[in-house]
Amino acid sequence: MYEKNVGMMKEILASVKDNKLSNPIGEVKETGRIILKNGLVVDPKNNIEEVKDIAIYQGLIEEVASNINPEKGDMVINCEELLVVPGIIDMHLHLGDLFEVSTNPMYGAAANGVTMGLSPGAGNTFMAPALLGAEIDRGLPLNIGVYQGAASVLSTMLSVEELIQLYKGELDPDIAATKMTRNGITNTTAPLIVGIKDHMGHFIMSDENIDKIFEITSKAKLVYMTHTQDPAHALRLEELSKGRPLHLGHATAAGCGTHMDSIEAMKIIVDLCKKTHVTGEFVTTMLRKGGGSREGLIMPKKAQEIAYDALEKGIVDVLISDGQNDATMKGFGDTRDNVPAILELVEMGVLPLKDSVATMTYNPVKLMEEKTGDNWWTEKVGHLGKGALGNVTVINKDVKSAVYTIVNGEVVGFENRAVRRGSGAGGFVSKFGMVKRTGVGDLVIFSLKK
Repeated sequence: MYEKNVGMMKEILASVKDNKLSNPIGEVKETGRIILKNGLVVDPKNNIEEVKDIAIYQGLIEEVASNINPEKGDMVINCEELLVVPGIIDMHLHLGDLFEVSTNPMYGAAANGVTMGLSPGAGNTFMAPALLGAEIDRGLPLNIGVYQGAASVLSTMLSVEELIQLYKGELDPDIAATKMTRNGITNTTAPLIVGIKDHMGHFIMSDENIDKIFEITSKAKLVYMTHTQDPAHALRLEELSKGRPLHLGHATAAGCGTHMDSIEAMKIIVDLCKKTHVTGEFVTTMLRKGGGSREGLIMPKKAQEIAYDALEKGIVDVLISDGQNDATMKGFGDTRDNVPAILELVEMGVLPLKDSVATMTYNPVKLMEEKTGDNWWTEKVGHLGKGALGNVTVINKDVKSAVYTIVNGEVVGFENRAVRRGSGAGGFVSKFGMVKRTGVGDLVIFSLKK
C-alpha cells in the first residue's frame, strides 16, 4: 500500500528490542555535549560575527569553531539562519520580589532569552539572599542575583564600618548575632548581594543616610543603583556622591515626562552619565519604535532620539528590561522587549549588530567587574569564549524572539516558552561570582557533614 518504508528509530530512541527494554542513550559513550550548528555567532568580547559552531560540555563553553563534528550521544541544535549570542544578561530585572505567589516571572524571563537576572527589590532585606537562594536550590531556570534595599541596609544596629565588614565577609559573627539578627541563616548569606538600590519611588532617604550608602557601596565594592525617574533626585544623588560610583537605574524613565518635560529630563540624565563616576542603563521597552509593552511608561519620540544619540556615542551602553509584566512587582518594561529592542536598534542605524548585542551581554559584565573589582564577571559570563558558562541565547531575527535559551548548559527555553526540564539549571550570583546551590533550600531536607 505504501511504497516508502520509514522504519524504526531504535538506535536513537528508547524502545523494546528482543523482548527487552532498549536504552540506546545509556548504551553509547555519552559526551554530554550540546552542539549549536551553523548559527551566525555574534560575540562582542571575542570580536566574532560569523557563522560558526559552538560546543557546550558540562555546563561550560568547550569550543567555538567553523565546524564541530558531532559524536554519538551529542545533542545537536540546528541554528541555520538564526542569531547565536552570549546569554542575555538583564542587570535590572524584578524577580522574586514581594514573595511571588501567583505568577512565574522567572520562567517568563528565561523563555524570553534571559540567562541572568539581577533583582533590585525596593524593600529587599538582609534575608533576600537566603530567600532567593532557597528558590535556586529548589530549582529555577536562570542565574539570579539580588540588590538589597537601601532602607533595609540601615535598619539594624550595625554601624557603617560594620556593614562594610559584613559585605566583605569579615564581620564578627558575635556582632552580627547581637546587632543585626538572631537568624544564623540570614547572618551567613547576607553578604551574597551584588549591590544596593535606593528607591525614590517608595521612600526618600535623608542626605546623611544616602551618604552612608555611598560609603558602604564604594568601600565594599557594591553597585549603588538609584531609582532614576525624577531628574531632581538623580541630580541630588550625584551631588551627594562626591565622586563615588553611582549607577542610574532605568534612566530612560526620566524621559517619559512624569516629573518634568521629557526632553529636558533626558538631557539632564545624559549629561550626568558623561561624568566618569556615573553610569546608566536604558529600558528596552522605552527604546522600541512602537513603544513596546504598554504596561509601563512610554517615551515620546523626541526623548527617544536623545537616548538613541547617547547609545550611539557610547555615553550609555547597557540595556535592561526592569521587569516582567507577569510579576507581582513589575517594572517599567518587559523581558519580551529585550530581543526586539536589540534588533531594532540595528535596523534604525543606532548601533551595529555587535555593539547592540553587547548592551545585554558583555557591557553589563564589564560594568559589574568595574564596580565589584572581581574579574569573574568578564571571565565567566557575557561571552562565548572557552571556559565561559554555557549561557547562550539563540534568536530568530525574522520574528524577533528567542528560539532557544541555554543556561549553564541546559536548554531552559524553546520558542518563547519555558522548558520544564530546565527548572534546576540556574545558580545564585553574588558580587564574588556564582554558586549552583546556596544550601538554604536543602536545610530541611538533609544535612551535610564533613
